[in-house]
Order: sequence, then structure tokens, then C-alpha cells
Amino acid sequence: MAKKKQKRKEIKRKLLHKYRLVILNESTFEEKISFKLNRMNVFVTGSLFIIGLIAFTTLLIAFTPLREYIPGYSSTKLRRQATELTYKTDSLVTVLNYTNRYLDNIRKVLTGDIENNEINRDSLYEQYKIDPSTIDLNPIREDSLLRAQVAREDKYNLFERNLNSPGRVLFTPLSGTISQGFNPESKHYAVDVVAPTNSPVKAVANGTVIFAEWTAQTGYVIILEHADGLLSVYKHNGSLNKEQGDIVRAGEVVASVGNTGEFTTGPHLHFELWSDGSPLNPMDFIDFK
Repeated sequence: MAKKKQKRKEIKRKLLHKYRLVILNESTFEEKISFKLNRMNVFVTGSLFIIGLIAFTTLLIAFTPLREYIPGYSSTKLRRQATELTYKTDSLVTVLNYTNRYLDNIRKVLTGDIENNEINRDSLYEQYKIDPSTIDLNPIREDSLLRAQVAREDKYNLFERNLNSPGRVLFTPLSGTISQGFNPESKHYAVDVVAPTNSPVKAVANGTVIFAEWTAQTGYVIILEHADGLLSVYKHNGSLNKEQGDIVRAGEVVASVGNTGEFTTGPHLHFELWSDGSPLNPMDFIDFK
């Protein structure tokens, strides 16, 4: 025990032993600065300085752009760009899926791969039948005025009427001889019109070009989208005068008669008419003679 106490006293004495740190002028040996120190003071002061230096370095790295130069840290600008690219990628994936579905529908129109499913509409709406005798069908004054105004506006309009109306008239895309008519049973949802090569093919109504490309089976194809969900399709053309996205007017030349594609049987126009995804007989609305 005495040795241990002696040893502790010796350590304490060494830690608290006074020293003087003197700074002298090298030439004159004049004393400039002097400090009274002991080992304990030096140890405590050095420890506090090291802890402060570590804390200052940590704050400097955490809250200043200097951290970008340390391996493993990414810059704020890069993280912001990565976040923006993530949102853009998600939006592009959504647009791509929509475009793929749209192109798949166009492909079905081009190949005629459509199932003509019959729907019993009477049974579908039977639960909503209303007794006409319980309803007053006399038009009110505002309705009569609106009907008269619409009638005046559409009196001389041949191309903007409802497609289901018996009086619907479309512009003739091509005059010629019908070689094959509309036949849903054989999946021929079109009318083939024979005409000389390079004869102009015209738009049946105002619309927008949504497809204008070459296909192996049907050659040069152009598809126009019109009002009321109407699509007009022109196949086996010799050349196309319009591009996708162009706006066309009724009677404007969009292509020329040709003999292109694997399924062609000579110079003719393969013309299809679709309304809300259902094929229509073009001869019900167009006079090809």
C-alpha cells in the first residue's frame, strides 16, 4: 500500500510540477514571453484544442459546400438533378405506355384485327326505360330558340353533322370503280376503289393526320382523325402528301393512288371509315361514282 501511495504521489508531483516556457531573442537573449506551465495544463489545453478542432471540422463539412470534395458525399446540385430526372422518367414512362396503347390501336385498325362483338343494347338499357306518357315532351321557349339558331348555322354545312344522321355527307376521297365492297364477315372493313395511278386521294372531312407511314403489308398509309370520333384510313397509296400532325381540310389532297404493299392487287385505294372504334360502311356516307 505504501508503494502505491508513493507512486500516486510521484505521478501527481510530475503532473503538477511547474515549468516555465520562455521565448528569447536569439541575438540578444532578451526574454520576450514566458509561460508558467505544468503537464496537467498542457494535457488539458491540448485535449480541448483537439476537441474544438474536430467539432469545427465537422461543422465545416456538414454545413458548407466543402463536403462535396469528400469521397462518399454527393453535391446538392446532383441530388436536385437526380430528383428532377426521377420525376421526368416517371412522366416519360406514363407517356410511353399511353403511346404504346395508342399505336397498338392503330395497328389493329391497319391489320383489321378487330372483333365485331354484338351487344344487345335493349337488354343493356332495359332497366332505365321510362313511360313516355308520364313526361312532358313539349319544348320550352329557350330550347326552341336554340334549335332555330343551330339550324341556321348548320343549314349549309355538309361536313360537320352527326355521323349517325341519315343525311351525313362526306367528301368523296376518290372517284372510280368499286372492286370490293364492305364485308365484316370476311374482315374486309373497307371499300376498294380502282383508279389510275397517281390519281389524287382527298380528305373526306376536316381533320388531323395521326398516322402517315410506310407499312410492309399495306404500303403507304395515312389516317385522319375527324370530329365526333371519326377516323378515315387510306391504304396502298403511291405517295403521301401530308405528314403526321398536319391539319387538313375536306377535299384537300392527302395522297395519290398507287400499288404499294404486299396485299395490293393493282392500283387502287383501300378506304376505311371508323366511328368510336367500330367499322362503318363508307358507301352509306360517300358516293364513289
